[in-house]
Amino acid sequence: MDERISQYGDKMQKAFDFMESEFASIRAGRANPHVLDKLRVDYYGTPTPIQQVGNVTVPEPRIIQIAPWEKSLIKNIEKAILASDIGITPSNDGTVIRLVFPELTEERRKDLVKEVRKKGEDCKVAVRNIRRDGNDALKKLAKTEISEDEIKDLEDELQKITDKFVKDVDKAVEDKAQDILKV
Repeated sequence: MDERISQYGDKMQKAFDFMESEFASIRAGRANPHVLDKLRVDYYGTPTPIQQVGNVTVPEPRIIQIAPWEKSLIKNIEKAILASDIGITPSNDGTVIRLVFPELTEERRKDLVKEVRKKGEDCKVAVRNIRRDGNDALKKLAKTEISEDEIKDLEDELQKITDKFVKDVDKAVEDKAQDILKV
């Protein structure tokens, strides 16, 4: 792959990786500790990820258990969870916090699938914007450095990379949708 094109492939990969991380935070009927990835707890004045202030485990398919390393953090962790968009009320027994995920309703599953498809579409738009930026950069090169035939070859190569990422996004969206719809 030409180095003038590879930078755009790297940017597309980053867009795809971001979408995958977004998918990880969408819960699909069973407990997934990644739903907590974006939550921050006030730890001595510093916003800190929950995974860094306690042990996060999944003892049962629909329960996440958080065992803070300091008991004084229980209230802060509960506050962070309640302020988030997870939609689950934490319960604690003084030493650990449990998040019990209810079974998803059919309607909620369909809403989650719509959300997944929207995130996939956003990723495809980002990939196409990166392709457009690459094509614009190639057209500028055409005026000075390289021939039109080389430009055409590079544009074709960029299009192939774009097609690959769009196909990967479609597959990832479909896999996540199937995962959510599975009862």
